Amino acid sequence: MYSSLQKIARFALSILAASLTLPTNLFATPAEQHIASAFKAIEADTPRLTNIFKDIHQNPELGFMEKRTAGIVEKELKKLGYSVKTGIGGTGVVGTMKNGDGPIVMYRADMDANAVEEATGLPYASKVRVKRDDGTETPVAHMCGHDAHVTWMLGMAKILAEMKSSWSGTAILVAQPAEELILGAQAMVDDGLYSKHGIPKPDYLIGLHTAPGPVGAVLSSAGPKMAGTDQLDILFKGVGGHGSMPQMTKDPILMAALAIVQYQAIVSRAITPQETAVLTVGSIQAGSDNNVIPSSALVKANLRWYDPAVRETMLQGIKSISEGIARSYGLPEDMMPVITMKGGSTPLINDEALANRLADTLKKFMGEKNVVTEFPPATGSEDVHLLRGNYGEDVQFNYLVVGVADPKVFAEAQKKGQMFPYSSHNPNFIVDLAAIPVGTKVAVLSMLDLLAKKGN
Repeated sequence: MYSSLQKIARFALSILAASLTLPTNLFATPAEQHIASAFKAIEADTPRLTNIFKDIHQNPELGFMEKRTAGIVEKELKKLGYSVKTGIGGTGVVGTMKNGDGPIVMYRADMDANAVEEATGLPYASKVRVKRDDGTETPVAHMCGHDAHVTWMLGMAKILAEMKSSWSGTAILVAQPAEELILGAQAMVDDGLYSKHGIPKPDYLIGLHTAPGPVGAVLSSAGPKMAGTDQLDILFKGVGGHGSMPQMTKDPILMAALAIVQYQAIVSRAITPQETAVLTVGSIQAGSDNNVIPSSALVKANLRWYDPAVRETMLQGIKSISEGIARSYGLPEDMMPVITMKGGSTPLINDEALANRLADTLKKFMGEKNVVTEFPPATGSEDVHLLRGNYGEDVQFNYLVVGVADPKVFAEAQKKGQMFPYSSHNPNFIVDLAAIPVGTKVAVLSMLDLLAKKGN
């Protein structure tokens, strides 16, 4: 996979000089003339969109806390004439615009930020810190580009509202909470997105995401793209006591430490090397004093997989190892480790016909050299496709990726032998402001293609 990523990175470097300026003779048909008008409107709207982006960036919110961001989406969509429903799955917002007969297209933008302290030095950098439900404090910043996702959707929403003569059907715009927790999409479905809230079944579902490739690069690639994932907590119980008398205790920190090491053998010894499997421990929380052995230790783990059988092997291995260690320390059955399953998602798989269809449209209007159609499956994960609910594969789905790095910064990273200048969730993740109109154009092109009037 590493060599494949290098190949894609080199390809991205080759398109840095590609221009998004389109020849005027390209726009011959009515549909093409509509796109020309949309692009001009987006350029004119870029200052407003940039201000929205900076505002959201400076005021990030963690998953299920996105009240302010949801309020911005609600206000903007209502102003444009969308029928808006709020509070779906907690803080989710859905705007619907019916414009005659035609397909129903759902577009998702996620709203939540990361528990990461920003180090970009930008004048509009986040300085936000929040308290979690457990009382701990954490910095918060948009280090994954969800602020751009919301901005792109609002820019696209304005174009659809102002250019109703150019499309027909129903547009459903979803501002989703808690993607980082891999909980938000399912929460909206479980809260009755299609039943209680009456959102119609979509024919198509699309979503956009930032990537640290150069501004102008767009990915629309068919097939498996992102891994399935599970977030789980393992609570080790023990008997606390004084650090000077460990023989009087049953140390849960030691049990957790041993388990963490043994978990890695699940991937290296129980799963065939040809399969994708990642088991990461992201946090261990236990105790507070130097000389006190606590009575519990909490391990937070994360799994990535494509084959459901691989998932089961990892889950069963975690359970067996955790309980085996607890028993070896003499704990009774009622003090076995407690495993709590939290957010999770199945692998993300793009529909072949839809991915190719949108790629062709993007090539035509964004430049053929700017569009990537071949990309290997990654071990990152998403939950956008879960918005299909029980409709599943009856809803055609495509997930597009948009480059947001300054092309010069990207080129400098390439010269240093780096695939990308920074990664998502990194304190230095930057959405170059030039990506604001580009991402909006990608969103508009995708929606107008799927909602095109017959004969255009």
